[in-house]
Amino acid sequence: QVQLVESGGGLVQSGGSLRLSCAASGSIFSIGAMGWYRQAPGKQRELVAVITSGGSTNYADSVKGRFTISRDNAKNTVNLQMVGLKPEDTAVYYCNANGRTSDYAGWRSYWGQGTQVTVSS
Repeated sequence: QVQLVESGGGLVQSGGSLRLSCAASGSIFSIGAMGWYRQAPGKQRELVAVITSGGSTNYADSVKGRFTISRDNAKNTVNLQMVGLKPEDTAVYYCNANGRTSDYAGWRSYWGQGTQVTVSS
């Protein structure tokens, strides 16, 4: 199993910045794409940003130009730098990763426990 642990959430004012981090651990054989999702109260979980093992990125239109996703393959970590935060960004942010372990040949999707981001106006 692969465990994902997020950190860096908190309460910030509109226009502020936060940096979220996610560390993967466990019997990791390989980690492919990693991403960040968020879920606001009463809404579906949505993709925020994704980054492949090769470094290609994609962002939700709502965060383009404000959020930057990055990863360190050697450390099995993925980060989300968020600037110009808006109240609409308030949500629980979840780390996601596709990975393989030594006890399973296929790819599985793993999720972190989530970290709360609250942006006040």
